[in-house]
Amino acid sequence: MTIKRLTQRLICTGLLTASCVSVAQTPIDETVQLAINYGGPAHHGADGIAYQADNIHNGKVGTVADIRGAQDPTIFHTYRTGEVDLSYPLDNGEYTVTLSFTEPDDVAVGDRVFDVLIEGEMVIPNFDIYQARGTTAKMAVVWSIPAVTVQDGQLDIQLTAVKGEPVVSALAVRTTPPKRDDWELVWQDEFDYEGAPDPTKWTHDIWPAGKVNQEDQAYTDRLKNVRVENGMLVIEAHKEQYDNAEYTSGRIHSAGKGDLLYGRVDVRAKLPYGQGTWPAIWMLSTNPFKYATNCKTAAEWQGNNKCDAWPNSGEIDIMEHVGYDMNRVHGTVHTKAYYWVIGKQRQATIEADNVDKQFHLYSLIWSPTRIDILYDNQPYFTYLNPNEGWEGWPFDHPFHVILNIAMGGGWGGAGGPTNDSILPARMLVDYVRLYQLPEHLTKPAK
Repeated sequence: MTIKRLTQRLICTGLLTASCVSVAQTPIDETVQLAINYGGPAHHGADGIAYQADNIHNGKVGTVADIRGAQDPTIFHTYRTGEVDLSYPLDNGEYTVTLSFTEPDDVAVGDRVFDVLIEGEMVIPNFDIYQARGTTAKMAVVWSIPAVTVQDGQLDIQLTAVKGEPVVSALAVRTTPPKRDDWELVWQDEFDYEGAPDPTKWTHDIWPAGKVNQEDQAYTDRLKNVRVENGMLVIEAHKEQYDNAEYTSGRIHSAGKGDLLYGRVDVRAKLPYGQGTWPAIWMLSTNPFKYATNCKTAAEWQGNNKCDAWPNSGEIDIMEHVGYDMNRVHGTVHTKAYYWVIGKQRQATIEADNVDKQFHLYSLIWSPTRIDILYDNQPYFTYLNPNEGWEGWPFDHPFHVILNIAMGGGWGGAGGPTNDSILPARMLVDYVRLYQLPEHLTKPAK
């Protein structure tokens, strides 16, 4: 069965309903093999996912208003609750399964906990929606499970209660899209040398502890913390007394040397293990004052709470990982209209595999209309240009890549004190590659 024919079957004849979905407004994402809007009607999302109506006749459904942190709140307004045991006919193959949730009630952490099983395997144990997005009720939670293998012609999903009743808002099942063959490589570092990172491509941030996010490390430019060896960039965090800090680490960026406006970023990396680590592969505006309203020339705008260069000029997190919650990788964007301080950041999570033992590809695809974040070539987070001006879309000017390991801080330390026994902790980077399409070709500085 071809993808296109299956897509038409899902839209017009349906696995659960015979109604058709209008698809005139947005091209259909043909990698999506199955999509259900639980508790609600058929819906064609602005991201191209065509959701079928929920036509299950057993169990309970509910509604919730005032969804937070959702690009497409429609699929979160309704939900199905209670233990769920679902089966869908699906061609044998490998898929990424994305489940969308929101906590509809004012609950405490631990009040609603359930297990998610797919194809009989535990994929998300002890899932707490409320805790998953910073203990905010009615917050959109998007969670993907890659490399789900169907071998018997049907996809089986179970939500099993641990405490309280499970809740689910939507399901989407997709194959990995083919990579376009017209990307042009415009900047790269293959790390095929030894010693310090190439100064024509990278700049060190040399910072004290606590400069941002209450982080515990001092960033240095020492080879001990940042170096290239054996064909890899090594960013290494240590437990040591240094410059009034308890830890040291490294942070480098490509600003003014490798900037990008629209394109693709590929970073192949292996992440550190252990509680307290907070590695990131991310991007900031190369002109941080592009949309700042109360500062324009501050030499050190980061860590300055009086300067609104952040979040006004935007941030794209291609990969964030916190060591107390191993193998859960997060993609996020921050803007003036949607960022974590006001509880409206746009974010999604994927259940990754052995991130500290294997290299994985962390990617961004960025156009004037949307941002997609990928794990091993599988998109799991999409942010669409909301056409609300710079407050919602500051992503119209060049950004640069940042690579770092933070220690502790507001998120890295949320799981408790740093486990010093796991140090030194390393992030290894095999390569960083920036691409553009012909219609957006503006080569970054070399």
